[in-house]
Amino acid sequence: MEIKAGATAEVIITVTADRTADAMGNRGVKVLATPFLVGLLENACHAVVGPHLPPGAGTVGTMVEMRHLAPTPVGMNVRAKATLLETNGKRYLFAVEAWDDKDKIAEGKHERVLVLDMEKFLERAMLKGGA
Repeated sequence: MEIKAGATAEVIITVTADRTADAMGNRGVKVLATPFLVGLLENACHAVVGPHLPPGAGTVGTMVEMRHLAPTPVGMNVRAKATLLETNGKRYLFAVEAWDDKDKIAEGKHERVLVLDMEKFLERAMLKGGA
């Protein structure tokens, strides 16, 4: 799998009530929750590598370093961008950023690792739970 540094992808969501801090238990805080923002940034990274994955392979997140810079209310769009900084074997390091309709709301880095046999990976994970 060959992806060059500098490759980018973007994903967009609209903030809905089920993606807010209020929905996560922080009552009354009706803005995009940080965990959902992290997930969106991860999705942008996956959008960079996903099209290049061989059948049965996938990637998993192994590191997130992010600053949540500004709140985003329900109804606004959020655009997340990932830029591949470097690869090292199965490791992919990305710069990530996100913007809502008004401001830059996040920046940081995210690392993903290639899993060549996702089915086997998931089987091993299920064994941990006794399933």
